Amino acid sequence: MLRAALQHRLGEFALDCELEAVARATLVVVGESGSGKTSVLRCLAGLLRPNQGRIDLAGQCWCDTARGIWLPAHGRDVGYVPQDYALFPHLSAAENIGFGLRAARLGRREVRSRTSALLERFALTAFAGRRPSQLSGGQQQRVALARALALEPALLLLDEPLSALDVETRHVVRTELKRVLGGLSCVTVFVTHAPMEALLFGDRIAVMEKGRIIQSGDRISLLREPRSRYVASLLGLNLLPGRVVSRGIGKEVTLATARGEITAMESGSGDELFVVVSPDQVTLSLDAPGTSARNVLSGEIAEILPEPPYGERVRVVIGPAPVFVAEVTAAAVAQLGLLVGQRVHAAFKATSVAAYA
Repeated sequence: MLRAALQHRLGEFALDCELEAVARATLVVVGESGSGKTSVLRCLAGLLRPNQGRIDLAGQCWCDTARGIWLPAHGRDVGYVPQDYALFPHLSAAENIGFGLRAARLGRREVRSRTSALLERFALTAFAGRRPSQLSGGQQQRVALARALALEPALLLLDEPLSALDVETRHVVRTELKRVLGGLSCVTVFVTHAPMEALLFGDRIAVMEKGRIIQSGDRISLLREPRSRYVASLLGLNLLPGRVVSRGIGKEVTLATARGEITAMESGSGDELFVVVSPDQVTLSLDAPGTSARNVLSGEIAEILPEPPYGERVRVVIGPAPVFVAEVTAAAVAQLGLLVGQRVHAAFKATSVAAYA
């Protein structure tokens, strides 16, 4: 198991976070650029010494500032894949993969054997003699990952491993990377700014904002119960804090929120609750809806955003702040003739809304 508590100041930026990750699983740290994700990886790799903190992996202490312990990068059992892959341009794919093995002074036969096995494992045998400039983005990523795993590290660190790829390549490599990570026995820490990648790769997900972990858990708990508007927006959900004004039959509860009163199904106790609404549960109309939906919020359209890859689904952002998002079909947008600045009504059923403490 990896345990880390890190505090570090870089100018105006302050890193202050705690992480835990287990073997044979992937911890994804997700957050916007500048949130501190790469600083965490650099501390774990031994490339950045925190002002205060402790790092333990499988019972071995790599850092304890209180006791003056600091294990440098070359003494840590770590495989690191940076954003740009950092392949040696003058070496072939095979030579890049075998670099760490040679640096560890393994015998030539052992280096050749392990390099050959990795080339085969990552479907790179046909490209063994090519230099990085002769490889595609996906092939370069596989070489970088194979090099990181060559010494069978106890900790694998991935810094935005898909960001350098074009959209089409990213889709193919994403599936392949998911398969590879699922078969590893080490602890893996994967950082990304993309919520979809976090949900796809993360056995556990830690959401980072301004140097702090503001929520962590498995993908289901984050999707069901985000704890801040930042987490909700990162996951594409609507989140509204509310105060209970009345309770009805069963678990039905009505709350006062910044967007008006909302009736939901209560799954927690207390007078201060969060309300989360999935955008795909919202329907839009130009006139006040005459449906069975208990909740209707109104406002002007601030943005109309087609969803990738083909724009068949569209996210309609409704102001004023706090904004509320509906996800509807492109056909519905065309049929209603929706335009930015137009006033619309967003309706959703109480049974589709969760209210929790």
